[in-house]
Amino acid sequence: MQKPKLLDEVRNVARLRHLSRNTESAYVNFIRRFILFHGKRHPLEMGADEIRAFLSFLAVEQKVAASTQNAAFSALLFLYREVLKRELPRLEGVERARRPSRLPVVFTRAEVQAILPRLEGTPHLVVSLLYGSGLRLMEALRLRVKDVDFDARQLIVRSGKGEKDRVTMLPQSVCADLRRHLARVKLLHEADCARGFGEVWLPYALSRKYPNAAHEWGWQYVFPSAKISTGDDGKPRRQHTCDSPIQKAVKRALHAAGVTKHGGCHTFRHSFATHLLESGYDIRTVQELLGHKDVKTTMVYTHVLNRGGRAVLSPLDGQRGNVERLRVEN
Repeated sequence: MQKPKLLDEVRNVARLRHLSRNTESAYVNFIRRFILFHGKRHPLEMGADEIRAFLSFLAVEQKVAASTQNAAFSALLFLYREVLKRELPRLEGVERARRPSRLPVVFTRAEVQAILPRLEGTPHLVVSLLYGSGLRLMEALRLRVKDVDFDARQLIVRSGKGEKDRVTMLPQSVCADLRRHLARVKLLHEADCARGFGEVWLPYALSRKYPNAAHEWGWQYVFPSAKISTGDDGKPRRQHTCDSPIQKAVKRALHAAGVTKHGGCHTFRHSFATHLLESGYDIRTVQELLGHKDVKTTMVYTHVLNRGGRAVLSPLDGQRGNVERLRVEN
């Protein structure tokens, strides 16, 4: 049996480790760039010096963001430790890109109210869940019908970031639109089944454990794609809708609403957390709804609440208040 090519082997190990497809794609891209940077030499012929040179090149010459350089570093560690089974010595002397400390962009309530009406159809429903439930974009697109509980008014997020499940709220105001949407999706699924399709992709080999589950209504995506496509195994399936049209619709809505902030789909998740804290909900509750492992990650939104010293009275305003008080008294 012929040994798989290196990048194919990277993909195989990534799927064995249950990495997300986005992570897998990013790792393959960085490993390819690493190999091309060193003249197509095989990674087994290289080591710490070559990794150090590549990472320094990214930081100094390419001027990449710190997060990009860190992702490249993680990709190379994955290559050597998990794929090639080779432990590397400590990588010292690497020119690292500095990771700036920035506060997340957050929409005000008025901006959210201006943006949402400028979305329609699936983008409007998806963004309503991003803001109303605190979902990440891909968490919303990967929702299955069985994980929407209208009676308990909750959503179950399966295999979120870090492969963690969590429960979050389902806003009452979105329930009617979501029910109508699911009614249309069910008709689409029934039509697919009548044509000999109707199968959906299942994770972790569940299709072998539950042979009929892939055709069942509960396992279908809440937001299916418009077309049936062929998966890696050659089977025709209706995947979940792509994230790109949602992101483009949000950009158009921002422009139409006159919102100049550099925001996007993920900004609605930031706004969800910030507005909950503004409403007086405790930070542990918000942490649980967001699915953060460490409360320190959630605490960034407490800094957003105080941005610009908004919670502190300016001494100029205080001085003017004293002057006005003296005028009244005299």
